[in-house]
Amino acid sequence: MGKELQRCLAPITDEKIRDYDVSMDVVSNDRGGMFFLYGHGGTGNTFLWKTLSAAVRSKGEIVINVASSGIASLLLLGGRTTHSRFELPINVHETSTCSIKQQSPQVELMIGAKLITLNEAPMMHMNCFEALDKTMKSILQVDKPFGGKVVVLGGDFSYQLYSKHQGRT
Repeated sequence: MGKELQRCLAPITDEKIRDYDVSMDVVSNDRGGMFFLYGHGGTGNTFLWKTLSAAVRSKGEIVINVASSGIASLLLLGGRTTHSRFELPINVHETSTCSIKQQSPQVELMIGAKLITLNEAPMMHMNCFEALDKTMKSILQVDKPFGGKVVVLGGDFSYQLYSKHQGRT
């Protein structure tokens, strides 16, 4: 076990260790799937993603860490915005797909990835997820959600509710 993984596992809570165990079981057994970790700020989701990333990377595997905003992406090792990493169009609609070219480094990254984490998922439009799903199915030639990759989404729905209550969108 790598030093980073040991450092991350030491203070993890019982609730988060269950989330970690389930996620790592699915990743380790290449079962694919999409999971959502709900939690408002301070509940440990970002810490859990760092732990999952350390565990997967300690085995020499690839993790793609993305977030809906640049600030949130900076909290994740190697993090990028979802739009930047997957070349999502700025204005997405129901027929949108990512602009990833078949022979690009992004394709190789997606093929090799064992885990994709996406922070602040509730802040993204559903068409972003649909575009990514369609693109990954096409690239990976697998008709399973997100091409059969393990995708861990997370975030806090209460921010959206609070923002709408305050007259924001």
